[in-house]
Amino acid sequence: MSRSAPQDNTDGVAAVERALSIVDAIAQRTEPIGLADLSRATGFYKSTLLRLIASLEKANLVVRRADGRYALGLYAHQLGRAYEATYRLAETLQPLLQGLVDQGTESASFHAYHDPRSRICLLRVDSHHSTLDRIRPGDLLPLDKGAAGKLLTAYLVRGESVETAGLILTSMGERDPSCAAVASPVFGPDDEMRGAISLSGPKERYTPASIKKMSKLLLESAARATRALGGRWPG
Repeated sequence: MSRSAPQDNTDGVAAVERALSIVDAIAQRTEPIGLADLSRATGFYKSTLLRLIASLEKANLVVRRADGRYALGLYAHQLGRAYEATYRLAETLQPLLQGLVDQGTESASFHAYHDPRSRICLLRVDSHHSTLDRIRPGDLLPLDKGAAGKLLTAYLVRGESVETAGLILTSMGERDPSCAAVASPVFGPDDEMRGAISLSGPKERYTPASIKKMSKLLLESAARATRALGGRWPG
């Protein structure tokens, strides 16, 4: 028994390496690739490819098209966006979030799509108020509740247009009965939504006048963020 564990570990590492080489071969192509070409590119038998691709499809790293060819899946694209975001989002958005808070708004956050049920808070600046909602970078929140979550759902899940989904959304007590939020989308190249800036705090402070003021500041910041990320602000 003592000799089997290292062998199992080696087999597992080799399987991961083979799977990643398939992803790499697909990523090198500008168009989807067929099984025969993929076999030549990786040096794997078709039977081996099919077994490994089945796992990659479950992870949404690879997708099989209707014509039988293979392309990168949604999760692979999300990883690419996350990698780029690591280097650009914080540098671009953190000063904008701080600027919103310094102008007297509620706490400012930036939320991105995480999975079919969740959004993730990537950046956060707490307001100067004594009471605030407690959210931290890395927290997962419902995708179907709250202003930021509903914007992400509209643009990235349902594929709605700006005309349908809008550029500002307010929520009152959806995620937390005592909290409210107003959010606006941020776009990158090709008009793709990168995430949503949200101003959130205790619901009693969300009067019509404060919502109007925060919405104006939020739209200005979202537009600046969009342009800084190489996107085109539609407003």
